[in-house]
Amino acid sequence: MLGIMKNEFDVVIIGGGVAGLSAALVLGRARREVVVIDAGTPRNTPAAHAHGFLTRDGIPPKELLAIGRDEVRAYGVEIVEDVVHRLRHDKAVELASGRVVRGRRIVVTTGLADELPDVPGVAERFGTDVLHCPYCHGWEVRDQRFGVLATSEKSVHQALIVWQWSKDLTFFTHTRQISAEDRAKLTGLGIRIVDGKVSELAVEDDRLTGVRLVDGELVERDVVFVGPKFVPHDRLLAQIGCERTEDGFVKVDAQGRTNVDGVWAAGNVVDPMAQLVVAAGDAYRMASALNFDLVLEDQGATLASA
Repeated sequence: MLGIMKNEFDVVIIGGGVAGLSAALVLGRARREVVVIDAGTPRNTPAAHAHGFLTRDGIPPKELLAIGRDEVRAYGVEIVEDVVHRLRHDKAVELASGRVVRGRRIVVTTGLADELPDVPGVAERFGTDVLHCPYCHGWEVRDQRFGVLATSEKSVHQALIVWQWSKDLTFFTHTRQISAEDRAKLTGLGIRIVDGKVSELAVEDDRLTGVRLVDGELVERDVVFVGPKFVPHDRLLAQIGCERTEDGFVKVDAQGRTNVDGVWAAGNVVDPMAQLVVAAGDAYRMASALNFDLVLEDQGATLASA
């Protein structure tokens, strides 16, 4: 009926990134009544382009999401730009606007945040010439003067991978202690190791020019790779008691179910290492399983009423 806002759905999807929209596409095509609630703050906003997504390589992230929204709307999926205030055990979702929507199933695809090292210049340049994933952006900066800023026990591993894109690579130990074995791995590839704490990233004319140490030395670099701490946006899942893995991320089974009945999750809120195409694929698989779960429920209700 025109003018009446619908608040009852088969599936409420919280989070409108590639995972949420991929799930919405599958479920919309399965003739499910679906709403996607999205606050409009995607993780990859700082990046000018998204890479590694077949047929969409190099597309601006906002354009990718806009195309996805148009596609799911074609199957009757509703998109609501709002913030979820609360997720309730009765599968009701309270929005900041005051609207309350309910779903037979809830899907959470709220992603994660990148917690960056507290070094001046890192946050400001992140997504341009301060990068994390070489598979996402390595080709665009290949053969430039690379730096890797050690921030965790995985930084040596990151440097060994990054070396594939540039042999002019300097590893900054910063505040980390590097074992003799790891030093041998790095130097064996010709990677220069610079000890000492980093004070800042030097920038001139909106361009990274180097890494400055606390003693004042400036090591000229064009690109710096860092390893952020991945912090899941799992506040809503925590509200209803969803279990977590040892790594602190939401625990789901092979099909995407959480331990809370009727609540499913996919994307980076579950797997911090999932790239765009992986998150979309995982959400597709989850949505297929969720639809069959609803099919079984529908069949049971039909038999019970017969």
